[in-house]
Amino acid sequence: MPNYSGELRPVAAARFAIIASRWNPGIVDVLVDGARRALREHGVADDAVDLVRVPGAWEMPVAAARLARAGGHAAILALGCVVRGDTRHYEHVADNCAQGLMRVALDSGVPVLNGVLAVERHADAQARAGGARGNKGEEVALAAMEMVDLWNKL
Repeated sequence: MPNYSGELRPVAAARFAIIASRWNPGIVDVLVDGARRALREHGVADDAVDLVRVPGAWEMPVAAARLARAGGHAAILALGCVVRGDTRHYEHVADNCAQGLMRVALDSGVPVLNGVLAVERHADAQARAGGARGNKGEEVALAAMEMVDLWNKL
């Protein structure tokens, strides 16, 4: 197996899919913009990025599975936001979304990057969507490109 340094190289020929939740659009749209910007800055053309909107985080794994089976994307980025409420619904949605996305990645071999924020308060999400803690959409896009580059080397 080759030694991989983690240095990001251009992956301009690759197609990417972004699955974005319509829930919490003020946060998710900032994550999508960050991901698109990072991909563009690293040579990925806008028309090589497919944006798929789903109702919420719960629906993301099944959308990712369908995209992975179709075989047209080098990596899939899941972007969403689940904010804790007064019930256990938060745990069910956030945990099962993460487990489902991981299952799709393991079953398909397609990198599926989890950029679904699971936060206590809306302010925590804002900090991770272009605020003091950066933009998780950008971070996920960078990780997706690194995985595509790694897959191309293996």
